[in-house]
Amino acid sequence: MSDIAAPWVITEALAGLHSQALGLTEAAGLTPDFRELRPTAPWKWIAAKLWPNPLAAVADSLRAPLPGLAIGAGGMAGAVLAALRRKSMHVVQIQNPRIDIGKFDLIVVNPHDQLTGPNVFVSRTALHRVTPERLAIEAEAWRERFAPHRRPLVAVLLGGNNGRFRLDRDSGARLAADLATMADRDKVGVIVTPSRRTDPAVTDLIRTALAPYGGWVWDFQGENPYFAMLALADMIVVTQDSVSMISEAAATTAPVMIASLPGSWRRGEIFLKPLLDEDRIRPFEGRFSTWKVAPLNDTPEAAAEMRRRLGL
Repeated sequence: MSDIAAPWVITEALAGLHSQALGLTEAAGLTPDFRELRPTAPWKWIAAKLWPNPLAAVADSLRAPLPGLAIGAGGMAGAVLAALRRKSMHVVQIQNPRIDIGKFDLIVVNPHDQLTGPNVFVSRTALHRVTPERLAIEAEAWRERFAPHRRPLVAVLLGGNNGRFRLDRDSGARLAADLATMADRDKVGVIVTPSRRTDPAVTDLIRTALAPYGGWVWDFQGENPYFAMLALADMIVVTQDSVSMISEAAATTAPVMIASLPGSWRRGEIFLKPLLDEDRIRPFEGRFSTWKVAPLNDTPEAAAEMRRRLGL
């Protein structure tokens, strides 16, 4: 096996999962070798926990030689990691694998996963790649480009429909009106980034509503402004659907407001409650507000726990 300091990072083709696994790997000072899981037929239509031979189902993604460590996120990764551990590899799982936790060296979960055990580390927020160093670099690179916008500066992070919440035309129109009201009444600058899940129609509604107030909406062209927006914002608004983006926003020095969406998710309420109770986040009601906050980031602690358990 190759050195444990160059682990496989294993996830499906989902940005949130990739970011979590990569964030943990980087925080531990390791060099990631990313392997995107692409199951072949018929396994791509069957839940991974039912695969009789997970390594065969994703064989094209996992070319030898095997490393000493694999770090994965999500249910599909969990099935693959459990199989890799039978080959004497160390494996670290992010999110509840929904299989026997004894198949992993370490599992990193959030409170809403409601999972406990001797090899389970509970992080208050999702793991991510937001660090003071990365924010400082991105702030410097984008400071002049965002300089024409009014201050205070509000960054808006848009998610999308996910089966639990809806960011459709109706809810998008309400959010667009709230953002425009804030820009008008509070004389703030507003910069917006959609995600890949954001309905283009919603993005257009928000762009149109903010145009009279000099609002800026990223069009997916050129460099990604995401980390710079986190770094330079005086307040951050995040849609309710995204645990990952809420977690990344909470790792900054900016107050974070949550834009509610139609829908419900009991586990999401469990995730948000401690952040609300600690006043790290507040509901967005169409107005700019600021209060004293501190960055909330458990990714370094999770990485330290991984290193400790694996003797790195």
